[in-house]
Parts: sequence; C-alpha cells; structure tokens
Amino acid sequence: MRQLVEEMRQDYETRISDLEDRLARTERLAKSARDDAGEAVELAEQTAIDQSSGASAPNTFNPSIGAILIGRYADIDQGWDEIPGFQSGGEIGTGDSGFSLGEAEINMKASVDSLYYGNLTISVADEGGQTEVGLEEAWLQTTDLPLGISVTGGRFFSASGYLNSFHIHADDFADRPLPYQAFFGGAYTVDGIQARWVAPTSLLVEVGSEINWGSGFPASANRETSPGAWTLFSKVGGDVGDSHSWQAGLSHGSADAVERSGSSSDLFTGDSDLTVADFVWKWAPQGNSTSRSLKFQGEYFRRSEQGVFAGNPYNGDQDGWYLQSILKFAPLWRVGIRHDVVDVSNGPLLVGTSIEDPGRSSFRNSLMVDWSPSEFSRLRVQYTNDNVLAESEHQWYLQYIMSLGAHGAHQY
Repeated sequence: MRQLVEEMRQDYETRISDLEDRLARTERLAKSARDDAGEAVELAEQTAIDQSSGASAPNTFNPSIGAILIGRYADIDQGWDEIPGFQSGGEIGTGDSGFSLGEAEINMKASVDSLYYGNLTISVADEGGQTEVGLEEAWLQTTDLPLGISVTGGRFFSASGYLNSFHIHADDFADRPLPYQAFFGGAYTVDGIQARWVAPTSLLVEVGSEINWGSGFPASANRETSPGAWTLFSKVGGDVGDSHSWQAGLSHGSADAVERSGSSSDLFTGDSDLTVADFVWKWAPQGNSTSRSLKFQGEYFRRSEQGVFAGNPYNGDQDGWYLQSILKFAPLWRVGIRHDVVDVSNGPLLVGTSIEDPGRSSFRNSLMVDWSPSEFSRLRVQYTNDNVLAESEHQWYLQYIMSLGAHGAHQY
C-alpha cells in the first residue's frame, strides 16, 4: 500500500509539473503575440504618418496624368464659320477640308488631401499653322462636406445643359450639335464657384447653382467684384427595371454682357437669358453595355437677349434643339444618327448687321459609324447633310480619338 501511494503521489507531481510548464509556455507565447501586435500597430501608425507627411512616400499624392489625341480628315465643299442670325463666339464651324490635328488634351487630377480633389486640363490646338495652348479646366472640389453638398471653385464646364459637362473626345459625333455651337461657342466655361446638393434618396435628385466672373461665351468679363453671370440647374433620374435608366435636367442662366464680341466687329451689351431642358434614356441588357446598348438623347435651348447690338436696339429670341440616338450593335461597333436645328427671331432693326434674320432655320442631318477596339481608341466615319447656309452641302469626316495614360470615366 505504501508503495502504491508513493507511485500515485509521484504521478500527480509529474502531471502538475507538466501543467505548470505548459502554462508558462502559454504565457510566454501570449506575451510574444502582444509584443508582435504592438509592433504591428506602431508600424502601421508610422507608415500612415510617413505617407501623409510625404517623408518616405513622395509619390502618394502624385496626380494621374493622361492625354487625348484627336485628329481628322474632312471632305468639305464650302463650309461655314458663322451661323446665320447668331453672334458667333468660341470655336465653331466645319473647319477646312484635308487632314488636321484638331485638339490635344492633357489632363492631371488627384486628391489634394482628405478634404479636396483637384483637376487641371490643358488643351493644345493648331490654328492656322500656329500652336495655341489653352487652360481648359483648373478647379478644386470639396470631398468631405456633409449632407450631400459639394463645392467646386476655379475654371470648370458649366452645368448648363447635358452635353456641356463632357470633354469633346467623349462626344458621339465628330462635332458638337448646332445649339451648342450657336449658344455656347462649342462649350460654356465658368471662372467662379459652383455648389451642388444631392438628395439622400434612391431616385437621383440634384440641384445646384454657379456664379461666373469669367468671359466664356455667351458671358463677358465685367471686371467687377460682383459676378457677371449665374446659372441654376437641377437633375432627376433613376432606373426602370434592370435594363433601363433615364435622366432629365433643367437649367437657367443669365449673363450681363458688356461689349460681347464675336467673329465680326459688331458688339453686344445687354442681358442674355438662356434656358436648357435635356433628357437622356439608356438601355443595356441587365445593365451590361459591353455587347449591346442604346442611348436616346435630346436637348432644347431657348434664349432671350435685350440690349444694344452694333448701335441698334436689340430684343431678340433664338431657339434650337437636337435629337440623337446611338446604337451599340456589337462589342466594338456603334452607329448613330442626329438631327440638329437652330432658328432666330431678332427683329427688323438689325437688317444689315451680322445677326440679320436669315428668314430660315439652319439644320443638319448626320450619320456616324465608329469602331473602338479598346476603351483607349476609337475610329469614326461621319456623313453630314449640312443646311446651315442656304445651299445644302455634303460633308464627310474620318476621325480618330486616342487616349494615353490615365483618364477617368465620364458622368452619366
């Protein structure tokens, strides 16, 4: 019995010793794990500090840089660089026959920090054998304001109309619709401030306003502390099932023009008020547009101007609209058709000036086919039956659009 009790005591002591050794090893492992976790937290904190300060990560906030190359070959008979009845501004018209480089675009954009986002776009164009460099966009935008509010300041494309916010390389045709050329000189840019608010709803509801001190046509710089132009705009949109989506917009802008000039020597001083209504509808099977899609798009413009033009009292109205449809019938191929028209009613007092009533509407019908082997390249053929002038004209365009480097996606 004593021997048995002694064996049991030794066995218990051995087990207790083993348990104590295991407990000691477990505590050492736990301490090592805590030390490793602490080192990992310190490393993460230091990495964040280094990246935000730029000490060890100088490339963290470098901008993404991209370039767009656009060129074309055109077969044009007479062509035009003014629209009858409209004071021309900006870059409009058919251009000349033959090959031209068109406009190249260089873009840089990046987050400034956690509060701001910045964008810079420079355009380089060949005009009559001379290279012209222009500042197309240069703006900062807030990224951290509450309640769905954002503010943009600098030079940016106005939110007036649907197509105006897009760069020209994103257009579906080789040229802008006639209303954009007649009313905006191609595109309306703002030197000022824009504020937007997006409602927290499943349906897109956006309202905003912008004030402009710049001289982008149809406005003119007034060199005063108060802005020379303003715009109010709104957008609504949503989905219909899994394959359809839509967006409608309405904007109204007013500009105090002071000796606004165009291609002629005639000047306009007075008030210019423009209202634009737009609608876009898109279809893609189950929302996937990689193989097939259809887009229907249209805008209506109405402008009233009062003041003095070329020394004559001026009270005129102009309107214009376009409708276009783009069908993607294969993964790489699209076909599109467009009708655009503008008309004026400037009154009898302007006979003999550059905006004398032509007594007719100016309109065009265009058909295009384009091929995009990737998201970075596109080749386009376009035919236009042009009736801007009294004599109808047939025009052909062959256009290429090539994207180099980084370039963000465009809005809806």
